[in-house]
Amino acid sequence: MDAEYHTPVLLQEAMDGLDIREGGIYVDATFGGGGHSREILRRLGDAGRLLAFDRDPDAAERAGQDPDFVKAGQRFILVRENFRYLKNYLRFYKAVPVDGILADLGVSSHQFDVAERGFSIRSRGPLDMRMDRSGTLTAADVLNTYAEEDLARVFTQYGEIPSGRRLASAVVKAREGNPFAYTDQAVDFFAPFAGKGRENKFLATVFQSLRIEVNRELENLKSLLEQSLEVLRPGGRIAVISYHSLEDRMVKNFMRSGNVEGRVEKDFYGNDLSGMEPVVRKAIVPSQEEICRNPRARSARLRVGRKRMEE
Repeated sequence: MDAEYHTPVLLQEAMDGLDIREGGIYVDATFGGGGHSREILRRLGDAGRLLAFDRDPDAAERAGQDPDFVKAGQRFILVRENFRYLKNYLRFYKAVPVDGILADLGVSSHQFDVAERGFSIRSRGPLDMRMDRSGTLTAADVLNTYAEEDLARVFTQYGEIPSGRRLASAVVKAREGNPFAYTDQAVDFFAPFAGKGRENKFLATVFQSLRIEVNRELENLKSLLEQSLEVLRPGGRIAVISYHSLEDRMVKNFMRSGNVEGRVEKDFYGNDLSGMEPVVRKAIVPSQEEICRNPRARSARLRVGRKRMEE
């Protein structure tokens, strides 16, 4: 699989965080271009197993043609499903408990670079943004059919755009005579709402909010984190690479408290009931050298947690 499909972000740091055991069972919850999975397999022995999840048929097709994954045989299983079904599939494949879970929450370079996927502000394509193209909701559907209040929620919550309500009102008025259909049409519409010199950042934030809504990304992340506590062995690790503050806040809370809300739960005697603990206190960020090699790594944040040992 060529590196151009997707360059794995924070590869060495993620592997160090997982602390891979040769005979262990690991999960790559976001297979993508396969870069992280390939390195996990390289570090596993003959008795080790890797289960990867990806709902994008492009990723599955490429994995089936890649000699590294074909050669792995039964040591590697690609589940063509959303990682929100993590627990069910791990039980189906008799892979519980696992030693480590990795999730890189970014959109793959391939998805950004293929215009018809609709993720990029830089090329014309349909306003799609579905990671799983069997899904029915597209970014165009969100812009054209959502009520003004729901659009405001998407822009305000998922884009953290202060003018989200004004933006939603403008969308509702504009779509009456000219429904949204293409990425360049959306770029032309939203650009004037950005401050001078901030157009690209603002547009990326608008597109991010639509992508999160289309793919239910935060709901799926919450489900993955909660299920990880059920499937990890005591002492097992989870490493998550996030790319914006909404994801990172959820991951940070989970690593510290065992829930995405950050509630600190203790028993009658004051003992910590969180079930998780951070391996490193601060997020790990890419080096300047990595950012130069792969500019899309710039906003990446890696956090690593460990399931507490049973008392």
